[in-house]
This record gives sequence, C-alpha cells and structure tokens, in this order.
Amino acid sequence: MVYADNAATTKMSKIAVSAMLPYIENFWGNPSSLYSFGQKAAEALVCAREKIAACICASPSEIYFTSGGSESDNQAIISAAKIGARKNKKHIISSSFEHHAVLHTLKKLEKDGFEIELLDVHVNGVINPQQVADSIREDTCLVTVMFANNEIGTVQPIAEIGGVCRARKIPFHTDAVQAAGHIPIDVQKQNIDMLSISAHKFHGPKGVGVLYARKNIPLTNLIEGGAQEKGKRGGTENVPAIIGMAAALEEACANMEENNRKILRLRNKIIGGLKKIPHSALNGDGEKRLPGNVSFCFEGIEGESLLLLLDDRGICASSGSACTSGSLDPSHVLLAIGRPHEIAHGSLRLSLDENNSEDDAEKILQVVPEVVDYLRSMSPLWKDKLIGKREFLLPE
Repeated sequence: MVYADNAATTKMSKIAVSAMLPYIENFWGNPSSLYSFGQKAAEALVCAREKIAACICASPSEIYFTSGGSESDNQAIISAAKIGARKNKKHIISSSFEHHAVLHTLKKLEKDGFEIELLDVHVNGVINPQQVADSIREDTCLVTVMFANNEIGTVQPIAEIGGVCRARKIPFHTDAVQAAGHIPIDVQKQNIDMLSISAHKFHGPKGVGVLYARKNIPLTNLIEGGAQEKGKRGGTENVPAIIGMAAALEEACANMEENNRKILRLRNKIIGGLKKIPHSALNGDGEKRLPGNVSFCFEGIEGESLLLLLDDRGICASSGSACTSGSLDPSHVLLAIGRPHEIAHGSLRLSLDENNSEDDAEKILQVVPEVVDYLRSMSPLWKDKLIGKREFLLPE
C-alpha cells in the first residue's frame, strides 16, 4: 500500500508511542491531585509544555492544551471577537480558503453581528500582505489567515501579514495545523499572536492539540469546569496524548531539514510526472507550498471515481480536505483560486511524508495516468471535448 494522505492524518511515530506508554500503564494519576502519584503526571505536563513552546519559540505559559486544531481555532477566534466587541470593534478579516473550523466559526459570529471580510485568493493560492493592510479598518478586531492551506498546500507570507497586524495593533491568528512539524515556526519573528496546532498531523495522537496565545491576550473559555489550563479550558488533561504530542513535535522539528530534503525530491518528481498528463493543472504555487503537497486537477473526470480506483490499485489519496472528502460539492479552496466547478470536481491531493519512498513515487506515476485515461475513456463529456463539441478548459 502507498499511503499518500498525510495531510488527513499521519501514522503515530514510535517515539510518540513510547513516550505515551508509561503514562498509560504506570503514571496514570490525575495531574490535579496533590499526592506524589498525581504530581508525576503534572510534572510530565510541565515538561511537555516546555518542549512544545521551544518548538515554536514561545513561552511555556503561552501554551494551552486543547482537543485539536478545530477547538484551538474556535477559542482563538471567539476570544478575539469578545475582546473586540467590548471595544465596539466587530470587523474580522480572513481569507476565502480557510479551513472550515475557521470559516464556520466566522459564520457563527456573523450571525452575532460581526462583519466578516474574506479576502480573495490569487490563482497561485497566496494571500498578498497588502490585501490585509488595505482591508484593516478602525473597527477591525482580528486577522486570521492560515499558515499553509490544507488542500493545495500553499504557504502564506505569515511574517509579513503578522507585521502588518502588529504595526496596526490588530491581533493576528494563524491556523498552523498543516504547518507545524513540517516548516519552521517562530511566533516571535513571525509576529503571531495566536496559533493553532493538531498533533495527528505530525505523527502524534489524534484528539489533542495546542493553542498558543501571547501573554497579553485574555482567552474566552469554550469549556467551563475546573482550573485546568490556567482556568481557560476545564477538564482533566489527556496526559498520555499530550506527552505523545510533545514527543512527536520535538522529533519532527529536530529532523525537519533532513526529512524535507527527501520529501521535496519525491514531491517534485511526482509533480513533474503528473504535469505530463494532458489537460491537467497543478493547484497552487509551484514553490511556495508545503514540502509534501501535490494537488492536481484533471479535466474530464470525477475526483470520487479517481480516489476509488486509486484505492483499488493500492494508493491512499484524497480529493481535498479529509473533513469534506465525503461531500459531492466541489472544494471551496479550488473555487477560491478560480477553478471552474467542472475542473474542481476532478481534483487529487497527494500528501507525502518521510516514510514515503522512491518506489511509492514510481507507483503513483504509473497508476494515476492509467486511471485518469481509463476514466476519460468512459466519459461522454470527454469524448465531446475530443471531437470539438465542447471546449477544453485546461491547456494540453
């Protein structure tokens, strides 16, 4: 099997599993307990917080443990909105191709009287910092732009966008779920006020994540309860998962440069091969993208059929975000960068990691063109294009 859907989730690393086991089998006490058995778990949380903070150049006191990226996005955005509302500032800037954890939260705030401005995305899938600067108003209370897109993999100029916000004293949040562990993050140099992370995207366990919030940002509680997470997130901490997340992120950051050299070589090989398929197109910028992301549209096919046939041939892939892969609607990300509905339906996302091999790349380059040709051979729409009854939308 070729697993090429690491943007959806990753296999847990052996280091993460090994780090978790003692806190499942031996030190399973409640970290809020005062006796020494519970305090061993509490000490482990302190260590994990320090490790994660070091990986993103933050202070341990700025790290809050959550259930994952979606919760972190929600808490960051709602917190900034509450702060803004108290100052009669209810304008929020974001982009049209954010993850639904951001877009749906913004939609909810819109019903509460906030004005949401979604910036248009260029065809290369990159936001221009000047767009942000031109959109900021006196009543702007938040800018939230993702670090790297979960479907087409484009990496945004985060430091520049953050600099614009810092100069105007506007809080800046970024969804870094796809970036953490894969590209360098420095919340200080990149002018980031709040940042969201999810462990299972970098070989950690599912169901655990991080919200980084700069010291002077008061967070609004989404979950009331005990005094955990400095009173900002009630509920007994999932100690084993947090330990696994810290171990996985530390490992990913330590090996990032070496891993990315290998991944980039495979990614570029696959992109070069798939570009040879007639009437296909790479989605997003060719260079400003995550090391492991390959996103293509193929004219004349349906993405769902492509995925099922690839699965039958032993390749695990996606047509976009794992959160929407069951939807029959075209990807909002592909529509945002200007792909027509017909083209957006025929998308393929391959996301690689350091566990992929040259043999995997060779198999992908053999199987994908064969499956695309097979699907096109059965399509009346494709036959109409070949005989000139319909126009091609993508160049040959």
